Amino acid sequence: MIRSIKKYKLIGMSIALLTLSSGCDNFLEVESLTKMSSERLLSNEEGLKTLLANLYNGIPMEDFNYRPDYGFNRRGWQGGAGEMVMASMYTDESVMSSGSGMGPGGYSFFDGNTTGTTGGSIYQISAYGRNRDVSIFMKSIEQAKDEGIISEAKYNRLASEAHFARAYLYFALAKRYGGVPIIDWLQDDDYSGDATTLFIPRNTELDTWKFVLSECDKAIQYLPTPENFESGDGNPLYRATLWTAYALKSRAALYAASLAKYGGRATFSGEAANQKLVGMDASEAAFFYSECISASKAIIDNSRHSLYKPNPASRDEAAKNYQDMFMNTLGDEIIFAKTYIDGTKLNDQGHDYDIRYSPSQASTGFHKWGRFSPSLEMVDLYEDYTDDGTGKSAGIVTRTDGKENEYINTNSPLDGQITSIPFVKYDDPYEPFKNKDARLHGSIVTPGGKYKGITIVMQGGLITKDGQIKIYQSYAEEGKDGKMYYSYGAESSGGYSGFATMTSGDDANFSSTGFTIRKYLAEDKTIAGLERSSYTPWIDFRLAEIYLNYAEAVVESGSGDQTAAANYINALRKRAGHTDQIPLTLENVLKERRIELAFEGQRMSDLFRRREYHTLFSNYRRHALVQLIDLRENTPKYVFLRMEQFHDVLAGGRTFQTMNYYYNIPGVDVSGLVNNPGR
Repeated sequence: MIRSIKKYKLIGMSIALLTLSSGCDNFLEVESLTKMSSERLLSNEEGLKTLLANLYNGIPMEDFNYRPDYGFNRRGWQGGAGEMVMASMYTDESVMSSGSGMGPGGYSFFDGNTTGTTGGSIYQISAYGRNRDVSIFMKSIEQAKDEGIISEAKYNRLASEAHFARAYLYFALAKRYGGVPIIDWLQDDDYSGDATTLFIPRNTELDTWKFVLSECDKAIQYLPTPENFESGDGNPLYRATLWTAYALKSRAALYAASLAKYGGRATFSGEAANQKLVGMDASEAAFFYSECISASKAIIDNSRHSLYKPNPASRDEAAKNYQDMFMNTLGDEIIFAKTYIDGTKLNDQGHDYDIRYSPSQASTGFHKWGRFSPSLEMVDLYEDYTDDGTGKSAGIVTRTDGKENEYINTNSPLDGQITSIPFVKYDDPYEPFKNKDARLHGSIVTPGGKYKGITIVMQGGLITKDGQIKIYQSYAEEGKDGKMYYSYGAESSGGYSGFATMTSGDDANFSSTGFTIRKYLAEDKTIAGLERSSYTPWIDFRLAEIYLNYAEAVVESGSGDQTAAANYINALRKRAGHTDQIPLTLENVLKERRIELAFEGQRMSDLFRRREYHTLFSNYRRHALVQLIDLRENTPKYVFLRMEQFHDVLAGGRTFQTMNYYYNIPGVDVSGLVNNPGR
């Protein structure tokens, strides 16, 4: 009988081996598991829907509540897990204004710790516990079909969703650990009193990645398209469709292909490497690139997904369209997203993006704000609208001698370094940015830019009338025009958004790079200054990524349709207001990927899969653009100073250790699993 599900008792198998923390997501509007008896859960479709919701809750999505050091679904301040930290702050895209390096200040990078608090309780939920939930669900729906509770068609659809959840879980595991134990059955009947009989050895990394793709294929088999959703199926944005499974396969296959092709950039030794538990032969790349191409083309050629507003009438419209897509989850471009509920009204199910990252001049009233600081590297990457067919980036112009690769280090005396610089002098601080790619303005608030109708001030100092430098400090002086000028651009803290209190981790509520985030902020809404009050959905898969996956796989493998791949990257540029066509080169594809997917968590994965982290982050200092007011002029002018980011200088640079490409496996003394290199 189906109600014999009670016999699936928790046992001490490999549940504690590999941990990925997960919490609630309220994807399906059903009752809590704690409020329903097992008999009720398993006696009708609504009960099974509740079990299905539990699978979706366990999907390890790298969303607003993901913290790379501490796992998934981390909301608010969580003791050792610190405050909200976005994945981009571990890359060259941004830093945390309170002084994050590769992550929150003082925390080790990917140390395997996933214990934190949520809802006031300590928890540690295993990925293998979640995988066991998938097996229980599959057993349950099979019995429900046999008892006539659900039809065979309903069974097939639910089974495909379970395979999607398992594919996502194993994708998350493979990214972090390489080869892991593949367990696709319920182990209860294997238990004979000796728990060691339940310990499954690690599969090779190659087999693990192939398993992810095979689970995607099983999900693809019976998942419906959005058009075939029936009444009561929910919103296809938040429930897996056929195209969601293809999108996961596209992403996973590209990840595996890159690991195979570029794995040699970081070499590993030891038992895990000898057994191929980590690493794959370069010859395997062709297979995975082919799988990425075919999965991507299935979506592009057969789905109704299309770019959101692909033909803007102006650059301003292009910027607004791009921003709107993330604020309000608009258009057919979005394949799969995660929804939230205002956590101040229901069960803490929101997130903190707006209260912690709104610029200081437009803060929500929460005591920590303005903590998302995009890097100068990111801003420099965007093009202008020269549109000469080259696709070259257009860095911010700060000097008349063209030496834009020189950066000031705050550990050195500043006066001598700065006063001799041949600055370009601007009347308006927004002028250096106004002709940049629309996606910059849809993603980042620049000095002089507008947010909620407020002109955002990002000044970090001034040059006095006699040539002294006052930077990162409060100072005021009268200019030659008789007006009073302030180092931060305004007399009081409510009038500026940059560079103040950088030495205070607790009160670091101002940008430390000269820029602040716009993407995903609810600029058109009023958000309460309370924790978990944001409910903007997270976009997990969208068509733009699929275009870029296809283009990268084509150019890397030499197979597929190169003309189509070029058209896809140029379609993204056209949507941003560009009028030229750039050639399909690896450099162009990777640059478009960084720009189009900026701050969406993809950069971190890209550095991992292409094995570029350790070469980029080798005593690396990210950079800031510090606006100064130059009082040496009769009418003061704005100048910009390229500087090494304050906290990265204090840390002596940031370095990624190659052993961190593979995480430590906890519990190996009990499980007998071979641990990863260097662990």
